[in-house]
Amino acid sequence: MGHRAPPFAVLALLLPLAAGLLTACQQQSGRSGAGNDTGTASARQPTGYGALFLARGECGTRGRTSFTEVACTSERAAARVLARYNGPRESGPRCPDATDFVLYINALNRGASEERSVPEGYACMRSLQPPHPGDPGMGGGPLTVAGDCVYTERRGLVKETACDGSGARTPEYRVTRTVRTRAACPPSTALYVRVGGPDPVGCARRL
Repeated sequence: MGHRAPPFAVLALLLPLAAGLLTACQQQSGRSGAGNDTGTASARQPTGYGALFLARGECGTRGRTSFTEVACTSERAAARVLARYNGPRESGPRCPDATDFVLYINALNRGASEERSVPEGYACMRSLQPPHPGDPGMGGGPLTVAGDCVYTERRGLVKETACDGSGARTPEYRVTRTVRTRAACPPSTALYVRVGGPDPVGCARRL
């Protein structure tokens, strides 16, 4: 009673960042499709380091098979939590635009009085050092934001790629802004991209 539990490791499955398929409708043809754009890692156990596991503003470090919460001043710190939400991501709030990857946290109760239960949720993470795949135009990250570029993957589906042409595919469109409805897009819009969030429509012009 009255003492703090020591930190312990977080088992994780770290997956490579990948830009996924996005819903897109060309203004001229009205094609549509569906897909996801995610970069993820799954945490299975809390560290006990802070008052709340991976709370907003806290930092962590990742190894080959683990993600551990550490002090942000530690030389081991690799990423900072931009936002932390309980519950499944599918029905939860959208991560901030600057998110580089999403860490999924599984519910856990170890049954010890010194250690807290950790609810299921997800943490939106920002790497402390570049490169930042979530930045506009970089061609990665779990979100599509204004400034990102896409190419046509197949009929009605587009996929994010680096705007500078350094990716495997040449960019065809750039998302110039995100808005609430298609009617708010500028006349130069050649493609509508479903990006989610409070402004779910991406207005893209042809490059």
